Amino acid sequence: MPVTSHRQRVAVLADSDTRWKWGALTANRLVSDIRLDGYLLRGRATPTPRQLDEVGVRADSLREVTGVEFLRTVADSAYDVVVLACVGGAVQAMLHGLARATATAAAGPDGIRRKRPVVVTGYVGVVYEKLADGLLLRHGADLVLANSRHDAERFRAVYRGVNAGTDSVVETALPFLGGARHDERDRGDHPFTVVFAAQPSVPENRADRTYLLRRAAAHARLHPGREVLVKLRSKPGEHTTHIEELPYQKLAARLPGGLPDNCRLVYGHMGEVLDRTDLLVTVSSTAALEALHRHIPTAVLTDLGVREALGNHHFLGSGCLLSWDELDAGRTPEADAGWLGRQGVAADGPYETAFDAARNRLAELVAADGLPPIRPYYTGATAPGYLPGILARHALDPTGEPLPGASAEPREESALRRATRGFARDAARTAYRQGVQRVAPAIRRWGQL
Repeated sequence: MPVTSHRQRVAVLADSDTRWKWGALTANRLVSDIRLDGYLLRGRATPTPRQLDEVGVRADSLREVTGVEFLRTVADSAYDVVVLACVGGAVQAMLHGLARATATAAAGPDGIRRKRPVVVTGYVGVVYEKLADGLLLRHGADLVLANSRHDAERFRAVYRGVNAGTDSVVETALPFLGGARHDERDRGDHPFTVVFAAQPSVPENRADRTYLLRRAAAHARLHPGREVLVKLRSKPGEHTTHIEELPYQKLAARLPGGLPDNCRLVYGHMGEVLDRTDLLVTVSSTAALEALHRHIPTAVLTDLGVREALGNHHFLGSGCLLSWDELDAGRTPEADAGWLGRQGVAADGPYETAFDAARNRLAELVAADGLPPIRPYYTGATAPGYLPGILARHALDPTGEPLPGASAEPREESALRRATRGFARDAARTAYRQGVQRVAPAIRRWGQL
């Protein structure tokens, strides 16, 4: 359904590869005739060209910016929609910055009143931690998208609990579900394929991550006719939504006996990997929902317990909770249809209409003569000890105005300057990575002595 009769200009701000994927695909789900401008928020998780290529989502333009540069660009451009696909603190900062910038533009010195863009935000996947914190940091957006009925109910309950408006919460689904059903695809000559979907930060410690890798390798040895793929999100040195202190690549190199011939590490687009998957195994990755949408048998591991810290508690009642021992013995998980429905995972017709409510609401807002000012729940009155620090991290003062010295102008750079800045940024990321992957774990070990 077209939002309006003219091509919509949409800006997506993302701070990692997975959030870029969610934001860009969400924009395409909500707007049929779209001009998509992508902005990558400069930081530790800014995606590399390889990561962007793997995501496979194209934009009409794409560049790296600071938060202040993004705010200036939006204030100076006639965007219809802005999608904030960032961590909660960044979303909150951009909401306050946009509130300030669009109020100034609306009253502008040229006497022309400009309508502000509709602001959309949401979550990349399963929301299993920091529910209240993340939601309140997103309050103030015109649309806060919930990926399922279950999430929509929880989101509204949080907003009601602080007497904040709930009209912004709209039920949708994850925008990257799709692909051929497992029981309808042509298998060809592929062997039975087991995919372990690894996660950057779950579990966190070396012993647990080594255990999971060892069990995947053991499953491959026990079933030599199967192919076991360990699907990784990033290569060493790259960051994604979460920090990866202990990359599986390094753990695999140190695994006693190594990986058997029918077990290997793979990268690539998750959808393409799922095209050949017969059993998906994970601790709590959103890949589980992608697989379940395709009717692929999906096991959520209980080996390390069912715990909030792991996120696998989200799958209680799904029928998917199993251990490696049970999988080794040949047990196949069977998903509960009622649970799938509540989680917005549907492999049939209903998924095609999952975005209708959001499309219709967005169409109303875009077509409206004017929009009310952006009013986040967090203000100097409601969170005077919390909000200023969040804004300062993005070079904004407590009113949402750029701090003195924060450049709002996109820099025009020569090739030499661009290369030099890229080298410096890569060096800084390397130093950060060394601190995360080596120094920090060593300090924690010393503290335990």
